[in-house]
Amino acid sequence: MPSSSSLRTQAWLESPLRSPLGEIELAGLLRNEAGIDPARMRILRRFALVLVVEGRAYYRDDRGGARDLVPGDVIAIFPEIAHAYGGVGGSEWSQVYFVFSGPVFDLCRSRGLLDPARPVWRLGSPEYWRQRLAEIVSPEAAHRPGAPLRAMGRLLEVLLEMSAAESDASGPGSAEAWLEKSRQLLGDRQAAGWPAPQVVARAVGMNYENFRKRFVQLTGESPGRFQKRRRIDWACAAIYQGGHSLKEIADELGFCDVFHFSKAFKLQTGLTPSDYRRGMRGK
Repeated sequence: MPSSSSLRTQAWLESPLRSPLGEIELAGLLRNEAGIDPARMRILRRFALVLVVEGRAYYRDDRGGARDLVPGDVIAIFPEIAHAYGGVGGSEWSQVYFVFSGPVFDLCRSRGLLDPARPVWRLGSPEYWRQRLAEIVSPEAAHRPGAPLRAMGRLLEVLLEMSAAESDASGPGSAEAWLEKSRQLLGDRQAAGWPAPQVVARAVGMNYENFRKRFVQLTGESPGRFQKRRRIDWACAAIYQGGHSLKEIADELGFCDVFHFSKAFKLQTGLTPSDYRRGMRGK
C-alpha cells in the first residue's frame, strides 16, 4: 500500500464523461477531507462509490445503516438516501470517489448489483481497487467520441467485479445471510407453489412482524411486493418460452383466474400478457 505522503488530492476528471448509457460526473482522490456530520446527513441525488484507501472512517444513513470502515471498504451511495461518512477522530484518511448517474446504473440497481440493503462492501486490497478505479478514467484522447463509452464500460466492469468480490466475501455466515435466503425462498417457485412470506419468516428463524419490518428497511419493499415482482418475472419468461397458455401460467402463479393474473401483470409491466406475448413472439 502507498505511504501517506504518496497520496495527494487529485481530480481525475476535468469535465463529465457523458454517454447514452449514463455519465461519470466526478472522480478523484481526496485526502483528509472533512467528514459529513451524521446529525446533518446529505442527499447527493446521484450514485457514488467511495473507496477507503487509508485510515479509519465511519458510514451512517437514514435507514439505520451504520458501519465502521477500514481500508478496502467501499461505500455505495444512492440518489435518495441521506447519508454521512468521514474519518474517525481526526485521524488521517484518504478516499477515491466516483459520482455517476444514468439508465445503465438504474438497471444495475433494479437487478440488485447496486443494492441499498448493502451500502458497504468489505473488499480488502485497497491499493488494488484504487488502481482499478483509476484505470476507468485513465488518460486517453479524452475528446475522441468513443472515450465516454469506453470509460462507462470500464466502470461497469469494476462494479461487476466489486459486486462479485463482495458476494464471495459475505458468504452464508454474514450478518444479512437471512436476507439472501429470504429472497431465494420468496423468489423461487417450489413444487408446492410459492411460499407465503410468513412461511419464509419461519424458515429464517424470525417473527413475521420483525421479518417484514427488517425486510422493508433493508430493501425498500415488503416481502409480498418482492415476491409479486418475481412471480411476474417468472410469467414473462414463461410467456416468451411459449410452452404455457395464459390460464396455465395463472394457475402456476396461484391466481384465481386469467383476469386477475392479467391485471397484476399489466400493473407490473405496463402491458397485458397478450400484448407482451405479441411483442416478444410476434403472435
